[in-house]
Amino acid sequence: MNKTTVRFTLNARPVEVAVEPRMHLIDCLREAFDVSSARVGCEHGVCGACTLRIDGKLVRGCLTLAVQVEGQVVETLERLNETGEISDLQQAFHDRNAVQCGFCTAGMLITSQSYLVHAQGYSRSQIREHIAANYCRCTGYEAIVDAIEFVAKRRGIQSLEENL
Repeated sequence: MNKTTVRFTLNARPVEVAVEPRMHLIDCLREAFDVSSARVGCEHGVCGACTLRIDGKLVRGCLTLAVQVEGQVVETLERLNETGEISDLQQAFHDRNAVQCGFCTAGMLITSQSYLVHAQGYSRSQIREHIAANYCRCTGYEAIVDAIEFVAKRRGIQSLEENL
């Protein structure tokens, strides 16, 4: 099969890669660029382990073809680590034992950060709803919700439950 050259920005660095047109972005990132944080889970866009940011929006790497990111900005957990953008969230996950096996953690952190950045206020039910598309088979979610709520408070996001 003929390969197509794709140019995009990966974690603030311009990259170029030749891929088969049917190659999924998650496979491209893991194979060509050694991105290890984003995981291949269900391969149906259901589990959230492959969650990435493309041009600031959350996407499933297993449902996105590599050729679709031509000219776009792709960010993985590695980038969020580099910038320190989620250091408080990572610490809260650690402190509240919201990380067990770690398989879902990258997708869960990226999803949680998106919630915190865009939240006009927070509630435990909204947090649960926002992370519902990310499966965690180890923690039972309560510790994850606790960690996100803690960071929301620390970042000065208004609790919607206080207003009830």
